[in-house]
Amino acid sequence: MEIISFRTPGLGDQTYLLTYEGRGVLVDPQRDLGRFLDAAAERDVELRFVLETHLHNDYVSGGEQAALRTGAELVLPAAAAPAYRHTPAFHLEDIEGGAGLTLRPIHTPGHTPEHTSYLVLIDGEPAALFSGGSLLVGSAGRPDLLGPERARSLARLQHLSLRRLAALPPEVGLYPTHGEGSFCSATGAGRLTSSIAAERAGNPMLAIDDPEEFADTLLEAPAPIPAFYRHMGPANTLGVPPMPSVRVPELDAVPEGSHVVDLRPRQAQARGMLPGSVGIELRDDFGSWAGWLLPYAEPITLVAEPDQDVTEAVTQLAQIGIDTVRGVVRDLGRDATQTYELADLDGFVKRLAQPGAQLLDVRMPSERERVRLPGAVERFLPDLFTRGVPGELDPERPVLVACASGRRAAIAAGFLAGRGYRPLVLTGAGVAEVAAAVERHTAA
Repeated sequence: MEIISFRTPGLGDQTYLLTYEGRGVLVDPQRDLGRFLDAAAERDVELRFVLETHLHNDYVSGGEQAALRTGAELVLPAAAAPAYRHTPAFHLEDIEGGAGLTLRPIHTPGHTPEHTSYLVLIDGEPAALFSGGSLLVGSAGRPDLLGPERARSLARLQHLSLRRLAALPPEVGLYPTHGEGSFCSATGAGRLTSSIAAERAGNPMLAIDDPEEFADTLLEAPAPIPAFYRHMGPANTLGVPPMPSVRVPELDAVPEGSHVVDLRPRQAQARGMLPGSVGIELRDDFGSWAGWLLPYAEPITLVAEPDQDVTEAVTQLAQIGIDTVRGVVRDLGRDATQTYELADLDGFVKRLAQPGAQLLDVRMPSERERVRLPGAVERFLPDLFTRGVPGELDPERPVLVACASGRRAAIAAGFLAGRGYRPLVLTGAGVAEVAAAVERHTAA
């Protein structure tokens, strides 16, 4: 048996391909199927099953299309009841794969009501567990993504589900879908894979015996929910069309009615952006930020460097169901009039020490609880887009913008500049470093 892991870091998720005796099982596939099907072909594996652990909240699934393309049997939790053809997985009703391979569904509600994990048995012996969004490495799947009304009930169910899985043999390998960087994790998952024995020994969620205390812990400080999440469940229930082409046309101008997303490095953005554009540097989490900050699935035009490959950007958008990229503009000419400043730590601290300096902290609330800067105006980046610029900020004076690294601060700077403010972004450092530098200066 071999288990190949495919990481999608921007979403904090993993897809798995299990191979055994020429048979393949694909688990929780993303929409860009090529990387999974290529791996199966390289190993001369016939894909027999495509398993979905739940109706995903954080991406549109490639499960249905993988089954249609390969002839594999698509298996979903029985209670999911999607609108397309599938085999329902019922609790403890084994699915035989031949040659000694057995898939045993285990109903594990909590992350979602229908959530089902899959225990893999080889010749009757438990070997691996695909736990989706139930038992995670050092954590558990969050229960509040379907709304606060059901969160506590699902949290109690998650308590039971984790114990159900922890009772499996200790040598069973643990392969969760959600991991580090996923907003589907309740407390910040650690490593990508583990074992039942390791989780029994070190997962703090398994150390909580009381269901109500467990629910309190899961729900006491919920992470924000990305705005695009609310579109994922309905899409995965109705069915997701095939992956669109990642090749988009080169444009001389932005089409009317299109949102402009500038994916160039922040140094290029700072020198000049198209007025009203949103600057999101092309990194692993580009698609997540675009899906969170822009109106969902409305037309998008990308702005890129002359030699910048945009296929990764189009792929990331498609992974969350945004197939509306109209093209890419590479030559901005004289229209790039929206600018902002960049500063390293020393330069930023010096500007902060000037009389009348105003600081905007765009980190999320849980980050601010760990370290704060006195006098900072605090507004989480997505709230800046939905609620607007805080009234305390004076557009006549520079606005110093910081986060944890400069990533979110640069996005915020483009937003501020487009509304007549004069942003200065801390780059290459964050609020923690600023606080330490201010403390050193004060002590001196």
